[in-house]
Amino acid sequence: MLYVVPTPVGNMEDITFRALKVLREVSLILAEDTRTSSVLLKHYDIHTPLRSHHKFNEHATAQLMAEEALARDIALISDAGTPAISDPGFMLVRACVEKGVEVQCLPGATAFVPALVNSGLPNDRFYFEGFLPQKKGRQTRLKALAELEHTFIIYESPFRLQKTLEQLAEYLGPERRASVSREISKLHEQTIRGTLAELSEYFRQTPPKGEIVLIVDGRHE
Repeated sequence: MLYVVPTPVGNMEDITFRALKVLREVSLILAEDTRTSSVLLKHYDIHTPLRSHHKFNEHATAQLMAEEALARDIALISDAGTPAISDPGFMLVRACVEKGVEVQCLPGATAFVPALVNSGLPNDRFYFEGFLPQKKGRQTRLKALAELEHTFIIYESPFRLQKTLEQLAEYLGPERRASVSREISKLHEQTIRGTLAELSEYFRQTPPKGEIVLIVDGRHE
């Protein structure tokens, strides 16, 4: 069995009883960064062995880990949130499915859900973009996003947020509504709402810290 286990995106208490039970009972935990995950496991007095499984080695190890999951129960976690959502995990899940290993993804923390709800923008239908390409293909994606009629979601680094807001204002228009959520479920959680022009000006004067979820309104006639 492969268990895909969401971990907190901020507050340590944002983890389910079932997730803790699984992490205690499996034979092995695959972690994006064992140092980060060790803090969580120590907090909950979990002593299951850890092994690295991240974007730099998943191409080489996914098949091997899937073979191992045929013989014993394994859990996959990322640094924060649900594995395979803008994090490593897809290749391992695919390899397990191909080999007939049962896969269970537990419900739990995902950063974009609270950010989407907090935005106040329509959320009956939405599009998840994740991280934009940093260079090649970036303009193509921005042009495509400009045509979307539904609210869309972008993950962004605090160091690139200002550039992204400026580019979105250029391609979508400065009056398009949006919101920026950062430090979700942490002590200094913050959501700022406004037009792309207003948000760009705000973060030009107040450089952000922490991981960013950007929610942008869709195109309206």
